[in-house]
Amino acid sequence: QVQLVESGGGLVQAGDSLRLSCTNPRRTASNNGMGWLRQAPGKGREFVASISWNGADRFYADSVKGRFTISRDRAKNILYLQMNSLKPEDTAVYYCAANIGSRAVTHGSAFTSWGQGTQVTVSS
Repeated sequence: QVQLVESGGGLVQAGDSLRLSCTNPRRTASNNGMGWLRQAPGKGREFVASISWNGADRFYADSVKGRFTISRDRAKNILYLQMNSLKPEDTAVYYCAANIGSRAVTHGSAFTSWGQGTQVTVSS
């Protein structure tokens, strides 16, 4: 099973930036597409961004396009989510996830391995 560990969440003000990281200690997701999803209080989990195994393809939710950037360092086995111009509506638990294939996917159901999540809170 793919083990994923997120870090980097916190409490920030609107307009600030945060960078989330996701490590894969056992290096079992190196050839998998990966992504970030989030879940706000009282809402379902929603897709945020995804990236293919080699970083060539990336997709973003419309709500974060132009503000968030997903990237991965395959040598270090780390997935990142750079979040700029944060808004209060970005407040959620953010999850790192990996899908079975190598491509970037956008449907939450396609992700098969999940981290424990990291809280991001944006105050107005």
